[in-house]
Amino acid sequence: MKILLINPPRSPQNKILDYAPEEAKKFIHKKLIGPPLGLLTIAAAVCDYDFSLFDMKGEYDLDPNTPNLHELTLRLLKESNPDIVGITIITSEFYAALEIFRTVKEFDPTILTVAGGLHTTLCPGDFTNPVVDIVCPGQAGNKFREIVKTKERGRAYHNVPGIIINTPEGHIQSKGKPGSWDAAKENFLMPDRSLLDRWRSTYKVGKNVDPSTYIFTSLGCPYRCTFCSIWCEFENKFYQRDLESILTELKMIDYSIVRFADANTIVNVKFIEKLFDRIREEGIQKEFIMDIRADTAVDHPKLIEKLAKSGLKVVICGFESFRDEELENYNKKSPAGIIEESIRIFHQNGVKLRGNYVIPGYYVHDDFQALAEYANSHRVSYAGYTILTPMPGTPLYHEMADDIVDHDLSKYNFFNCVTKTNLPADEFHCEVGKLWLIKKGTDVI
Repeated sequence: MKILLINPPRSPQNKILDYAPEEAKKFIHKKLIGPPLGLLTIAAAVCDYDFSLFDMKGEYDLDPNTPNLHELTLRLLKESNPDIVGITIITSEFYAALEIFRTVKEFDPTILTVAGGLHTTLCPGDFTNPVVDIVCPGQAGNKFREIVKTKERGRAYHNVPGIIINTPEGHIQSKGKPGSWDAAKENFLMPDRSLLDRWRSTYKVGKNVDPSTYIFTSLGCPYRCTFCSIWCEFENKFYQRDLESILTELKMIDYSIVRFADANTIVNVKFIEKLFDRIREEGIQKEFIMDIRADTAVDHPKLIEKLAKSGLKVVICGFESFRDEELENYNKKSPAGIIEESIRIFHQNGVKLRGNYVIPGYYVHDDFQALAEYANSHRVSYAGYTILTPMPGTPLYHEMADDIVDHDLSKYNFFNCVTKTNLPADEFHCEVGKLWLIKKGTDVI
């Protein structure tokens, strides 16, 4: 039984970049950086099988002359001759994933195609194309392994709990209820990062000469921001990993820069304090990148000081807006008034801060000017400005259903406005692009 696992290429759609002033383009993200941690988890679930893993994002970054998606997929199929092809899928990569599956079926219709990832969890109904055989939503390590075992034994997939079989007559939910599966604790699967050695050099952030990797210390999020997919994916539950498991993994990681890939790293303050006490005691020396809420920093300044002394170098902080009424609409649960204090706390501890704002489509010139003045007076090491996007499967998607004018999923990556705008669309994207010049430092982090 041969398995091919694929991380599809990122969407090239980026209207902020297209319309931004030339001097701002170098600061605007052109790619999602980092290894496919979720796919490594799936690989760990079938590590005793004959499998291969391919990161197409990394491949296109590694070699700009890499052939087009169809040709690249054919090359992989000829090299691996798989019985099963699995793809992890986020919304903006949906069409690319379907193109890969289409090539797979043209190559050999008997190959089993399995779709997994965030978009399958939130929007399983999108996967009706006949090139998809099975939809595998949620934390899928156990499910995918059962799919492989079922194919190996020549049995019916209807008996694998928790999956969806795509048939000419429509989707059929498999029988039975999946057993309990806590991917953060007793069912945690240790990723093998050596599988990504080919693309290691592409996992660099900004001007760093060393690549970075991801680790998760938790899954899910207890907050309910209307624009966020993560709490929806985990049904508003939060799963904390065991401390010893995290320490073991950190010791195994041979990357000097580690990003905590949690939706919200600091939920259990005492746990994080203990984790970083142990990091210092164990002599683990890494540069850490984290996502930390502004209100968490303000409520726990001593904790930020401790983290900074133990390797925290960069924080990504979702400011989202400078207006309380907008934050209330987003259900952010963090007032704009604390942004200034959070900036002070991070900077006084030598932590580079990336502050992110989301721009709603209704902004006009006065709104952009007000945000520019605010960002100029609240400077961070690096500021990011993305577009408020009603991601399918989130509350915001349902709230803004009547305002959505573009249903091209490849544009759902926060760099393209898919809703109505009060300004002409090109003018709106240009205004967002100009904001990217507002920052404190020159590093892209």
